[in-house]
Amino acid sequence: MVAPLPGLPDSVTIWEVGPRDGLQNESTAIPTEIKTEFIRRLVAAGLRIVEATSFVRPDWVPQLADAADVVALLPREPGRRFPVLVPNLRGLLAAREAGAGEVAVFASATETFARRNLNRGLGEQMAMFAPVIDSARADGMPVRGYVSMCFGDPWEGAVPRPQVVQVCRDLISAGCTALSLGDTIGVATPGHVAALIGDLVAAGIPVADIGVHFHDTYGQALANTVAALQQGITTVDASAGGLGGCPYARSATGNLATEDLVWMLDGLGIDTGVDLRALVAASAWLAGVLGRPSPSRVVRALSAAQDTQ
Repeated sequence: MVAPLPGLPDSVTIWEVGPRDGLQNESTAIPTEIKTEFIRRLVAAGLRIVEATSFVRPDWVPQLADAADVVALLPREPGRRFPVLVPNLRGLLAAREAGAGEVAVFASATETFARRNLNRGLGEQMAMFAPVIDSARADGMPVRGYVSMCFGDPWEGAVPRPQVVQVCRDLISAGCTALSLGDTIGVATPGHVAALIGDLVAAGIPVADIGVHFHDTYGQALANTVAALQQGITTVDASAGGLGGCPYARSATGNLATEDLVWMLDGLGIDTGVDLRALVAASAWLAGVLGRPSPSRVVRALSAAQDTQ
């Protein structure tokens, strides 16, 4: 049954991160053909943005060592976007050579995580990102700025909102065309989400440029998503099957499952363009490849219902 709530958008863009964020922690090497087949199935299910891979050093994230091969095999369909993550200028050059048309950089809202993830201090990270953003924009590439640890940090605890706002402003000033607010360890609650988005808008960042990226560590991802939608957010990151986390923060458990998100948005009458049954089938297929059940509650529920029919 569809039962809308007042104050929510008519449509939401899902930024699918499963092939990159969802698979990067897998300890067993996944063949390139499996990754690209997963992407094709996600696209067939109606997802318009699928973050395909990351051009990081293979010794940092071995699972993504085949980034160039994945990009070469991406389906080329009108209206579909396949952004890739690049950590630095070398990564951008490799992504450009491989044929990527859209990139993202990955910043931190805290000092400790910046040093652990980027080997840079909080005040030094922009010196690494600025030439990446400049070069990508000069080529006409959109650049998304991920901001991790926006709501809490496992080493530093609660993160002051003005500190997050400053990092976001720095990224926009450097030329990023969009932002993604990361609840990397899943500690955000709806009031905190609303307050941070309000601070960003008050600082002059258009709400249309802001996306959200929630982890479900404490079961708050969907509640936080509703709070974000109430603030005008229309781009939500999610990972098919609920796969993924962060290789540099062990307390960062699974991402918000795309299927759980679509189930909720369908029930609210919010258009995503996604065929939930096809999406569930794609995640169930990948779960079979990985040899374990999907973490997504909706995948498990619909798969069980289908088995009993």
